[in-house]
Amino acid sequence: MLGYYLDLAWRSLKRNRVLTALMVLAIALGIGASMTMITVLHVMTADPIPGRSGQLFYPQVDPRPMDSDNTTPDPPDQLTWIDAMNLLHASEGVHKVAMSGGRVTVIPPQGASHAFFVPLRSTTADFFPMFDVPFVDGSGWTARDDEQRSRVAVIARDLADKLYGTPHAVGRMLQLGKYAFRVVGVIDQWNPSPHFYDLGMGNYTNQPEQVYLPLHAGLDLKLSTYNSITCWGGGYFPDDNDMRKATACGWMTLWVELDTPAQVAAYREFLVNYSEQQKALGRFARSPNTRLRDVMAWLDYNHVLPGSVQLQTLLALGFLLVCLVNTVAMLLVKFLRRGGELSVRRAMGASKRAVFAQLLVEASLVGAAGGVAGLLLAALGLWIVRQQPVEYAALAHMDGAMLGATIALAVCATLLAALFPAWRACRIVPARLLKTQ
Repeated sequence: MLGYYLDLAWRSLKRNRVLTALMVLAIALGIGASMTMITVLHVMTADPIPGRSGQLFYPQVDPRPMDSDNTTPDPPDQLTWIDAMNLLHASEGVHKVAMSGGRVTVIPPQGASHAFFVPLRSTTADFFPMFDVPFVDGSGWTARDDEQRSRVAVIARDLADKLYGTPHAVGRMLQLGKYAFRVVGVIDQWNPSPHFYDLGMGNYTNQPEQVYLPLHAGLDLKLSTYNSITCWGGGYFPDDNDMRKATACGWMTLWVELDTPAQVAAYREFLVNYSEQQKALGRFARSPNTRLRDVMAWLDYNHVLPGSVQLQTLLALGFLLVCLVNTVAMLLVKFLRRGGELSVRRAMGASKRAVFAQLLVEASLVGAAGGVAGLLLAALGLWIVRQQPVEYAALAHMDGAMLGATIALAVCATLLAALFPAWRACRIVPARLLKTQ
């Protein structure tokens, strides 16, 4: 029966080619515009570390004086060096990682005249297992390397290819400024989006870190610049570029892994107790003001998703609705004009349900054609997004799930638009139209 309905639908669509083309175009425009923005929204709201985001938490404490920045109740986004080290070495938490980002000078084998800057991450050994960083060669360094300030490095695959012509660079020497580091690992392609673990580099960055160094080793050698620094109450930037001396500046990022709700509750209590202890020591002036957010809550708190993207998505969906209203009107005209044909089918024994199904099959063909054309328009729309000077532009690509969703949305939207026209056509009294033939 379906084959018969498809044959009738195809014949009907060919008889009214202009109207068919207009319906397909209306669906395609609505689907193309909406799926462009839905795809952008989809990639920008995706979990940057699936399966782990609910176990990784970002702690905040408030060391500011009472007269500093009372416009927000939330503590600073970053930690001072003292607080970061205290929390890092506390017993609470399964794994912990402290870090700071910046840029560093790389001197290639060709000499200093060919030197260039790359993004740097100074961090601790747990960074790689905590964030499921993939390796193509070697591995991260150890906690012992952190303690001994070992001159070891992990580099990105792109940098290994550029410097050594191969990703298998473990054991090679890496020249950073006037210091040499031994490569112990090469990271495969890895660039979480959003860049959740340090938003100071930008929410969506096209330039992931190329060099990773043990935290103390990187800071001891004063190799890097800093991504983000916030000072308060007379805080200052040290003349020797060693931010560890800046006791009233937040510039460190710290993440802690907590596997169970009980561990989360215990860590929240630990942060309160820590703040009370620091207030008793005279370091903190305020009552305990702490926060502990997991990955997705941290991204939401920082408004990582631009409001403009949300607004554009709503506008695109509104445009799709307008296109569907136009499609309803055209389907209604088309179906009612075929009243005589449908009445003959009814007079020959076809039920209302059979006629209704036939019209919906015809509408689904229009929807499928509109979906295919909409895919092409969505691809064009995503290409236009990629040309825009916005940090998330490179993410605007449609994956397999969104391809299927585009066709499904087109067909479902068209079927929904066809319900009233098909129902209205089925209510025509066959005898009334047959008498006029």
